[in-house]
Amino acid sequence: MSATATAVWGRAEQQDFRARVRGALLGGAIGDALGAGVRALTLEEIRAAHGPEGVADFVPAHGRRGAVTSATQLTLFTVDGLIRAQVRRDTGAWHPPTDVHRAYLRWAATQRDWGPDERRKDNGWLAREEWLYSCREPAKVTLLGLADESLGTLAAPKNPTARDAGALVRSAPFGLLVGWEPQLVCQLAVECAAQTHGHPTAYLSAGALAVIVHGLARGETVDSSVQRALAQLAARPGHQPVTDALKQALGAVRQGIPSPSRVASLGEGHNAEDALAIAVYCALVGEDVRHGLRLSVNHDGPSETTGALTGALLGALHGETALPPAWLSELEGRPTLLEIADDFAMEMTQGPALHGPTVTTPGWLARYPRT
Repeated sequence: MSATATAVWGRAEQQDFRARVRGALLGGAIGDALGAGVRALTLEEIRAAHGPEGVADFVPAHGRRGAVTSATQLTLFTVDGLIRAQVRRDTGAWHPPTDVHRAYLRWAATQRDWGPDERRKDNGWLAREEWLYSCREPAKVTLLGLADESLGTLAAPKNPTARDAGALVRSAPFGLLVGWEPQLVCQLAVECAAQTHGHPTAYLSAGALAVIVHGLARGETVDSSVQRALAQLAARPGHQPVTDALKQALGAVRQGIPSPSRVASLGEGHNAEDALAIAVYCALVGEDVRHGLRLSVNHDGPSETTGALTGALLGALHGETALPPAWLSELEGRPTLLEIADDFAMEMTQGPALHGPTVTTPGWLARYPRT
């Protein structure tokens, strides 16, 4: 796998990109937290508990308001793996799926250990964040796929019947590799999804999401980004369910005023392609971030999943400043999300000029071991 040549970034472009990276990561976490408190409820139960309009604000989950789930935890480790892959690109042993897989193994350790292992210096700073050592009901399939250190591949994927959204919810960061061509972004997301979710609809949904985020992070519209994702899917075996789900989401936009019934027509979100379709629909019809996210979590399915996906899309589309300040202020892990978002933006825009195969770089880059 290879990436395109590094572009020269102007100051305004750097600022815009950083805002979109922050938007995607913080937006995804906000959507995750908004849905976390109603994740096990049907729409009828949500309305009974929160009124006829459904949930409109954070409600307590995991002991606090604004708490995130394993979707945000895994997304953070995806970014960590991608930064390390970029740092290592000139070492002669460059294989981004391996770097991302190692990051997922570090996340898996947080789900079984009491706290950071200070003896493991190669773990890096993220794995030393104590708030991440909290089990937030991760998908059993994901844990099973990371139960040993063997790398699942497209030729020999882990859990070949798994088609839930466990890999999809961690895949938005692949789209932030804006210096890469869409087909490479798609391929990397697909390969990394297959490390835990081996059904084609699961890993192709992840690839499609990455391509959509890739377009949004480059300033394109949701519709044009979805069209590019459809083009990337077309030649891949097993794409039809994902293609059909995306086309259904596009068609739902023209069927009337956005409503929970429109969301329900796209499925409950338990399968990856349905969750992706719901997120795309809510991103397309959302009047703003708040409206799109509220629409994405008030339904019968896994609200934290569809909320996280919708938040990532809307955040990449509109940038950090469009996110509701009140939600940001209560969001669990906000400092960590901001720190890694800025590290990623720095690596993408300035990193290639700072490091090489024999260079030891001080500062933020030194926090991401090259080994």
